[in-house]
Amino acid sequence: MHKLSLLFALCVAATTSNAQTPDAAPAALPSITLPPDLARVLTDYETQWRFGGDSLTKLFAEDAILTVGGKPPMRGHAAIRAHYAGPKPPLALRAIAYAAEGNIAYIIGGYAMERGAPDGGKFVLTLKKGPKGRWLIFSDMDTGNSSPQRRPAPPPA
Repeated sequence: MHKLSLLFALCVAATTSNAQTPDAAPAALPSITLPPDLARVLTDYETQWRFGGDSLTKLFAEDAILTVGGKPPMRGHAAIRAHYAGPKPPLALRAIAYAAEGNIAYIIGGYAMERGAPDGGKFVLTLKKGPKGRWLIFSDMDTGNSSPQRRPAPPPA
């Protein structure tokens, strides 16, 4: 009986030491250094983001897909230009993972409104090489870090 109590106590201690309280946020994954040609994609995105519309759209492939929270996917330069129309506040991007092989690559990262601030959201960029060998964004998927708002429960019948 004593061995069983000790085993139970160890299991409880292990699970409670690893458990997070509901208010505790997981630690951010560390930033990584990208190769220069992929780092350029993020620095160009940060720069062109401020101008929006045409400036930012030039970083995307003609057939690019944009998937942002709360909206259906959009395809092509016209849709991307319309979505990003107008000037924007500063944006800071950081990479946490990437891979590149041949003409395809991806970058996974976090974004904030200023360098060094906690991530307000995360993104996945898939890239393809354009006709001149420059990386272009084929898909841009991002979402904020805050929990989505739950719909209120229907009134009791």
